[in-house]
Amino acid sequence: MLRVCQRATLRRRISHRPTDSYRQISQSTKLSQKRVVLSGIQPTGIPHLGNYLGALSNWVKLQKTAEPGDTLFFSIVGWHALTLPQDPAVLRSSRDDMLAVLLAIGLDPERSVLFHQDHNSHHVELCWILNCLTSVGKLRRMTTWKSRLATSRNASSETEVDESLLNSGLFTYPVLQAADILVYRATHVPVGEDQQQHIELTRDLAETFNRTFKGEKPLFPLPIYLNAPSKRILSLRDPTSKMSKSSPDTASRILLTDTASQIKSKIRAAVTDSILGVTYDPVSRPGTSNLLTILAACTESNVQDIAGMYATKGHGQLKNDVADAVEELLKGPRSELERIRREKAFLDEVARKGASKAIVYSCATMKDIKQRMGLA
Repeated sequence: MLRVCQRATLRRRISHRPTDSYRQISQSTKLSQKRVVLSGIQPTGIPHLGNYLGALSNWVKLQKTAEPGDTLFFSIVGWHALTLPQDPAVLRSSRDDMLAVLLAIGLDPERSVLFHQDHNSHHVELCWILNCLTSVGKLRRMTTWKSRLATSRNASSETEVDESLLNSGLFTYPVLQAADILVYRATHVPVGEDQQQHIELTRDLAETFNRTFKGEKPLFPLPIYLNAPSKRILSLRDPTSKMSKSSPDTASRILLTDTASQIKSKIRAAVTDSILGVTYDPVSRPGTSNLLTILAACTESNVQDIAGMYATKGHGQLKNDVADAVEELLKGPRSELERIRREKAFLDEVARKGASKAIVYSCATMKDIKQRMGLA
């Protein structure tokens, strides 16, 4: 296991410095406008380690580094989940679980607005308005639609029915995401690189609306894509693909609810290679590099520094230390999650208050939109 002094040394040499990126929020808009940050997550069950290190932990850092006057919205996007078939009972439970997760990892409903997207109908109302400003051609160029289309081709030998396998909700998914952002006039959106094209579409729609429906000043700010510092965590069983909840192999991912023994078992079974020594080489040694990435992320260290510490050690030692580091990272949130999940009344109250706060903001936006469009 990493010694305490080693961990302290590595923390002093952090290369990704997450708070630096977050300070850019204040630097870029300090003189022009109030800062409004928004991001969302689908209610698709308990998050895994990749979700936590890739997005959720950064939301907590955003909350910690927020300046007075900043407003942070974190939403559970139930309407987005409906683009795929959902079991109502499972969806209902997953929505509660995801809210419990956000609270368990350290998001404070007194400092951030935590709410269910589907508790605020302004999202879908604005989505319809934006749909009427969005060309079909633009949506066909979205990479998410192209990837869904490619998947449907693989699932069917009849290429002429590809699009019939997909619903219109998937097609207009990016427009609903734009509505999520613009209804609060968000200035910054921390999302993964795979969502960057959607932010560009949001900016385009904001510009189109501002140009088409003019007022004394533009209604929508152009939201800034905030590249939240994160590590891409790969599958433990197939290190050529991302860690995913959709994988049929449960040993491929570590859930926030996994026990210490489950974590240790999954890490021990992680795919590596037979090369002697440990080096960081994501191309030639993806499995080994994935474990080094996880260890570096859990200890907030530079992955090259971590790799240097294991140059003369074996995979057994690396796996033991990774398991210990993951358990140390997750044991607090796991304990909190177990407690909060049992407090249904508390979760309902947090959701109700969060939606009430969100609606106050979105109501003002929708009023301005309708006045400019002649709907009020």
